[in-house]
Amino acid sequence: KALADGTLIGYGNDETVVHSADGETHDAWWASSSMSGLLKVLDQLFASGNVSSPALDSATKHWDTIYVSRYYNWHPGSYKGAILYESSYELRPDAPVDAFDTLSRNIIVPVLEKLFADGTVTEYEIDEQAIHSQAPGSFSIISVCPSPDGVDKINAAIAEAMKAQPLINPAFASVTNPSGHRDALYRGEGTFK
Repeated sequence: KALADGTLIGYGNDETVVHSADGETHDAWWASSSMSGLLKVLDQLFASGNVSSPALDSATKHWDTIYVSRYYNWHPGSYKGAILYESSYELRPDAPVDAFDTLSRNIIVPVLEKLFADGTVTEYEIDEQAIHSQAPGSFSIISVCPSPDGVDKINAAIAEAMKAQPLINPAFASVTNPSGHRDALYRGEGTFK
């Protein structure tokens, strides 16, 4: 209903493929073009009494996060059994104020747009926390691939970009903290308007 009336632009859920001892196992998400749209759907969920599921009932931990994406693209429609590949990074404390935007516009988005154009990636986003429950300066690159070979194609495209432009790796490394890098792999389903 929220997708149909324009409150949401997408929604879905994911299951972690590569588990860690303290990491999440499942997530449910929805996307809106405004904070009020996100909160409106949250209020509707609580009012309906349908905020519980067997996975959530048996969970020992629960947390919420709100992200903002200024760099993204998606194909409208639904996907099932897609692979979501997430790489998270942390900016160095001394990184320039515009480091995130510079990396996104000049390094990350051009690679992802090529993968989006050839169908390797059906949706991508570069997220920062909108409500900081962790230290500011972290960001995540999320790519949705319709098939598992998409992850190999993403890694090959990154290697190709670094070979074509040898300054990419040193530029990226100069503003990110290597100890703050993490990767995650999920299998999910979702719908985008």
